[in-house]
Amino acid sequence: MALTKYITIVTGVIRYNLKIIFAGKFFWFLLAAFAFFAFFMFQQAWNRSETNEGSIYSLLLFPCLLLIFYPVVFGIQNDEDNRILEIIFGIPNYRYKVWGLRMLMVYIANYFILVIFAYIARLLLYPVNIFEMAAQLIFPMLFFGNLAFMFSTLTRSGNGTAVIMIILGLVFFIFMNANSSISHSYWNVFLNPFSIPRDIHPMIWQNTILKSRLFLLIAGIIFLMTGLLNLQKREKFV
Repeated sequence: MALTKYITIVTGVIRYNLKIIFAGKFFWFLLAAFAFFAFFMFQQAWNRSETNEGSIYSLLLFPCLLLIFYPVVFGIQNDEDNRILEIIFGIPNYRYKVWGLRMLMVYIANYFILVIFAYIARLLLYPVNIFEMAAQLIFPMLFFGNLAFMFSTLTRSGNGTAVIMIILGLVFFIFMNANSSISHSYWNVFLNPFSIPRDIHPMIWQNTILKSRLFLLIAGIIFLMTGLLNLQKREKFV
C-alpha cells in the first residue's frame, strides 16, 4: 500500500508540474516549431536540394531550440505571476525537487517531440535514425536551455531573458559561421554531427563530435548548477 501511495503522489506531482511547464503559450511555441519545420521541409523538397542526415539535422535545429525556449525562459516568471514562488520556496531543497525535476521533464518531453518530428522527416524526406537524430539534438538543447535558465535566475524576467538569448543566439550563429577555423571544431555549438567535411579524416571527425558533445554537456551542467545556486537567494525572488 505504501508503494502504491508513493507512486500516486509522484504521478500527481509530475502531472501538476507538466501542467505548469507546458501551459499557456507553450502550445504556440510548439505550433511555431512545427510550422517552421514544415516550411523548411517544403522548401527543401521544392528546391530539390540534396537531402541526407546532415540536412535533416539542420532542418530540426531551429524547431529544437524553439521547443526549449518558452519552458525555461518564462518558467520562473510564470511561477511569480501565479503566486506560487512562496509555496515553492517553502519546500526543503526546493531547487532540486522542483526546478531540477521540471528541467528533467522538459528535456524528456521535448526529446519525444523531436522523435516525432524526425519520424515525419523520415517519412517525407529521408530515412534517418529518429532516436539518434533526437539524441544529437538534445545536446544543443541542453546548452541553450540551461543557459537560458541561468539567465532567467539572474534577470527574474522572461522578457529580459528572451532578449538576452536572442542576442546571444545571433552572436553565436554569426561568429561561428564567419570563422572557418571554428565552424568545424568542437567549439561550434551548432556543429552538425551528420555533415562530414570532405577535407577531414573520419576518425578525426568522430573525435571532434565526441569533444563537441562533451563540451555542450559540461557547459550545460555548469549553467544548470549556476542557475540552481542562484535560486538559493530566495529574497530576490519574493
